Amino acid sequence: MGKSVTITPATNDDAEQVLKLQYLCYQAEAALYGDYRIPPLTETLDELRAEFGRGAAVVARLGEEVVGAVRGTVEENGTAVIGRLIVHPRLQGHGLGARLLLAMEARLAEGGAQVKRYQLFTGHRSEANLRLYRRLGYEPVGTERVSARLSLVTLEKAPLDGAPSAVSSATTAR
Repeated sequence: MGKSVTITPATNDDAEQVLKLQYLCYQAEAALYGDYRIPPLTETLDELRAEFGRGAAVVARLGEEVVGAVRGTVEENGTAVIGRLIVHPRLQGHGLGARLLLAMEARLAEGGAQVKRYQLFTGHRSEANLRLYRRLGYEPVGTERVSARLSLVTLEKAPLDGAPSAVSSATTAR
């Protein structure tokens, strides 16, 4: 592959590509739980753009193509909630999900709010997600039964002491 994957803040111009990628990526989750009405598959472009406006979002690009994304917000209590981490299926398993998650943590920490903890959730059968999150220091703190087929596992981690408060707006790796 002759191109590098770059991670940058998302813009409204990225919303359509992010929504299409989200739809592609969440097909496997929907199949795993037998539910194709999950929010990532029913979200509209207007809803996604509104979410971009309420929080932070970063995208991974391969050339002009958006091949990954993640979103997050910091709540008043200092909880940085991260969600909708997606990586194009052809690029999964190469560390891009970890890079995106770490970039989002850094972006939320540099946003001016005092981050006391990072929090995310995933389905109880989403083993690859759970492995990634645990590898990056997240620990399960609760499980909520959503339906007969789905329980959501909430995971959290504390910010690293002495972590840099800012990162460059673009990171590159081959």
